[in-house]
Amino acid sequence: MSAGPRRRLLLLLLLLPGWGSAAAHNGDLTVRPTCKPGFSEQDYTAFISQNIMEGQKLLKVKFNNCAGNKGVRYETNSLDFKVRADGTLYAAHHLQLPSKQLILVVTAWDPQSLGRWEAMVRFLVAEKSQHNGHKPKGRKALPGELVQQQSDTLLPWRQHQSANGLRRQKRDWVIPPINVPENSRGPFPQQLVRIRSDKDKEIHIRYSITGVGADQPPMEVFNIDPVSGRMYVTRPMDREERASYHLRAHAVDMNGNKVENPIDLYIYVIDMNDNRPEFINQVYNGSVDEGSKPGTYVMTVTANDADDGTTANGMVRYRIVTQTPQSPSQNMFTINSETGDIVTVAAGLDREKVQQYIVIVQATDMEGNLNYGLSNTATAIITVTDVNDNPPEFTTSTYSGEVPENRVEVVVANLTVMDRDQPHSPNWNAIYRIISGDPSGHFTIRTDPVTNEGMVTVVKAVDYEMNRAFMLTVMVSNQAPLASGIQMSFQSTAGVTISVTDVNEAPYFPTNHKLIRLEEGVPTGTVLTTFSAVDPDRFMQQAVRYSKLSDPANWLNINATNGQITTAAVLDRESDYIKNNVYEATFLAADNGIPPASGTGTLQIYLIDINDNAPELLPKEAQICEKPNLNVINITAADADIDPNVGPFVFELPSVPSAVRKNWTITRLNGDYAQLSLRIMYLEAGVYDVPIIVTDSGNPPLYNTSVIKVKVCPCDENGDCTTIGAVAAAGLGTGAIIAILICIIILLTMVLLFVVWMKRREKERHTKQLLIDPEDDVRDNILKYDEEGGGEEDQDYDLSQLQQPETMDHVLNKTPGVRRVDERPIGAEPQYPIRPVIPHPGDIGDFINEGLRAADNDPTAPPYDSLLVFDYEGSGSTAGSVSSLNSSSSGDQDYDYLNDWGPRFKKLADMYGGGEED
Repeated sequence: MSAGPRRRLLLLLLLLPGWGSAAAHNGDLTVRPTCKPGFSEQDYTAFISQNIMEGQKLLKVKFNNCAGNKGVRYETNSLDFKVRADGTLYAAHHLQLPSKQLILVVTAWDPQSLGRWEAMVRFLVAEKSQHNGHKPKGRKALPGELVQQQSDTLLPWRQHQSANGLRRQKRDWVIPPINVPENSRGPFPQQLVRIRSDKDKEIHIRYSITGVGADQPPMEVFNIDPVSGRMYVTRPMDREERASYHLRAHAVDMNGNKVENPIDLYIYVIDMNDNRPEFINQVYNGSVDEGSKPGTYVMTVTANDADDGTTANGMVRYRIVTQTPQSPSQNMFTINSETGDIVTVAAGLDREKVQQYIVIVQATDMEGNLNYGLSNTATAIITVTDVNDNPPEFTTSTYSGEVPENRVEVVVANLTVMDRDQPHSPNWNAIYRIISGDPSGHFTIRTDPVTNEGMVTVVKAVDYEMNRAFMLTVMVSNQAPLASGIQMSFQSTAGVTISVTDVNEAPYFPTNHKLIRLEEGVPTGTVLTTFSAVDPDRFMQQAVRYSKLSDPANWLNINATNGQITTAAVLDRESDYIKNNVYEATFLAADNGIPPASGTGTLQIYLIDINDNAPELLPKEAQICEKPNLNVINITAADADIDPNVGPFVFELPSVPSAVRKNWTITRLNGDYAQLSLRIMYLEAGVYDVPIIVTDSGNPPLYNTSVIKVKVCPCDENGDCTTIGAVAAAGLGTGAIIAILICIIILLTMVLLFVVWMKRREKERHTKQLLIDPEDDVRDNILKYDEEGGGEEDQDYDLSQLQQPETMDHVLNKTPGVRRVDERPIGAEPQYPIRPVIPHPGDIGDFINEGLRAADNDPTAPPYDSLLVFDYEGSGSTAGSVSSLNSSSSGDQDYDYLNDWGPRFKKLADMYGGGEED
């Protein structure tokens, strides 16, 4: 604080007629209503006192979720304040606010869309000292309004003088907001306030304002006289365009030095009722069930008013103007005047009589005052939705139909019904049930989705010989249950008579597939069984005849009259036609009805195995070392029969020839395997046929003598045959092996000689081509001439003409206009004008023009890579001019000498020699 007296900045508020301060105002910017969920303002500001009572209303926020605000909840970030459902912000308990400003955040939460929106609320708190003075006469103070002092001057800083003469500055005052009514007719500019500092008696002070509306867009809404400090509004205000302005007032001296601290000015635009309520939609669609009780909710219509919702200007009320049709009553619906909820008020809604109502709804502001408020209308279309209050009824009590036997998926009869409920809805769609007359489930009833008729369909074949007719009882109902209090009609039940017609049915084999068992190998002509069919047509006298349809091995015959099966060949279980010991054959049974019908039956014959196949020795070939105890041959047997006519097998060597048992021995391992090995210490390498007798275990047993080819060969230490040993074992002696090697060597030698001969022949062919002299070669070849010769001065070049000259005399001494421009000329350079030290705007043009003129006349100025002028072409040639050469066709030139120049000039001699043609 300075030691000298502290000056004050005075704010003079001139209260114009109809202008005053308000307790609260909405935020800086209000956007006209759109169907975008959110608060009408992002920043609300209100002016309140320090002492707040419990339940005191402070501010009302305006929120729209584009769905009528149904279920919207509000909350704040402070426990001291709460928000009601209509957006009114109030104190939760008694409060004493110490600060001059309080900021809250109000949150709106929509449980349907789960959306959350926030807005900031700023409270400007006035101190008690602000309320000293008297209230204006004839005017009551508004809630939260500041009362001006009698002097109409507010001291932004309260200062007290201490005992030592120094002044102590207390806390700054908060300037009351300035209220400006919107849509003022002027004249403009209109004075709002006067700002004055008491220092203006000592020094010259200039005043200015900054902020939105002054030096920020929108520009120049407010201005201030820099000398007198009077602030003006320059044009009519629109609260719906912007609801408040925050400006700062500044006081500086003539040098721009701050004289006083800036003060905040809040200017609020006072709302006028200049906006009609606007419905969110011009047409609303709702629905209500027929037969609904009075008080049933139908829909909600919503209208928004751009005016201030905390005043009557923006408080909208609703009423119903007209209802069409006025049946059964002219007042079937009513509307909540505040919320816009439309509910039923009378009973008697019947969709079958009136399917839709058109209701005209009017919204009026000024709390619904038709004399002063502005109004707008919208259309509510209310559809009466169907309930199942009409049971379906058959159009007749009996139906009939006919169906051939053994047919399925055949529609026998169509059942027609009538239902007065809404078509193609669950209340209209019919469901049919057979309640009696079909215990076996031969029929079902399907619903035609278009006509709602019931189609009686056969799902299980009926038999004329079992049932010649059916008497069904059917009932119809809807997909949806009947409404409360509605009973089923007697006409919801009907009878259906279905007649069955007889058709010729195919004979069938009672046992299909039929299985018989017998041993294989039965002789030809043996009777196996009788495979007969049954004709289901008991009321038709028909004969059945039999035939073979499938007999893969052609082993069977069937009697065409009685179906007796006999063998036509011996049945062999080991045949390829047998699968898992079973042979299958198919037979056909056909009647002589009109039209004829036939059926098939399958006969399966299980063949029991007998011991009719001797075992076979495996393997057929093997090899063994020439010395015993190094390796052995494992042998076994294969039998086409099955158990018990197979193993265990008996392996033995025959006694004849005696060399077999002398050289070989068999050792049995188990019932299926044995080992063959050498009995002697050494056996010469070679191939030996060893007979072995194999006997099975059948009854009676069968045996077979099989021969195994055994290769005896020399072996290495691992017991494997060597390569030479394998060859020797194959039966080739040493002489044969040597003969084979000699043949291989001779073959390689012949191939080598053939290659050498081919290369020599190719060389001779190239040598013969060079024997012809190229000069005598008369073929049309392309000749290459490497030398073209030259002129008289082709060896006398003056290279100095292609080089850079050492001096520029030949350039500077040339005729004007002819010079080389690919090099910088050497000569006197022109003098360019010198720029004056202190330029004057009038001399700049002259200076530029002189510089351009000097540059145009400067021969040394670039560029040098321009179009080149070559003015030296060298000295003249000593050769004469070729223009003296001419051709003449009139002379008698003899071209016969061309015949002596060889074959290359023969064509030319033929053209010019030989005289004139006849």
